[in-house]
Amino acid sequence: MGEGQFEVAEGHLNRLNQLDDELLTAVESGDEQAFRAALASLLEAVREFGSPLPDDSLEPSDLILPDAEATVDEVKAMLRDEGDGLIPGLPG
Repeated sequence: MGEGQFEVAEGHLNRLNQLDDELLTAVESGDEQAFRAALASLLEAVREFGSPLPDDSLEPSDLILPDAEATVDEVKAMLRDEGDGLIPGLPG
């Protein structure tokens, strides 16, 4: 949210799912420090493994990630809406 769209190759989904699991654990524990670290790691991995799409491109998105300033409660609501995590494709 707020950074545009990225295309991430399927080969990186395992790593993104691991980071998603860490974020889920941090959200469930309510540990703000662990939450901030897990969210930052997930967002950084998407930037590292993903290829940004042009700003004028609007492709269907498989997922929407929270921005770096999201609160635990906002991410908790997103996780509740998504089910088992934010990253689709593979079980966590």
